[in-house]
Amino acid sequence: MQKLTNKEEEIMQILWKLKKAFVKEVMAEITEETPHYNTLSTIIRNLEDKGYVGHNAFGNTHQYYPIVTIEDYRKRFMKNAIENYFNSSYKNLVSFFAEEEKISAKELREILEIIEKKE
Repeated sequence: MQKLTNKEEEIMQILWKLKKAFVKEVMAEITEETPHYNTLSTIIRNLEDKGYVGHNAFGNTHQYYPIVTIEDYRKRFMKNAIENYFNSSYKNLVSFFAEEEKISAKELREILEIIEKKE
């Protein structure tokens, strides 16, 4: 799976939400810096070339849909982030959030409970 640009990731978020959409429907969902129709169409075709998106043809119009699930992308994204930014350590990841005060002791205890139930 090739890496996505920020704009491609934004478009994938929209396609995951809509399940299937024409370019004009994707464009209607973009909240900031709406690209030109042709630019957006090119981005979506690039996503198709990368294997993230498929399409159904209706004459000259294409309706696009995600091939890669958000769950699969999330797993890949998190794996890469942990490898690249946290030295392949989940402990480093959790420590980072604790130090940044993005996770509470209560949430950490809940995570521990989940882990202990799986063992």
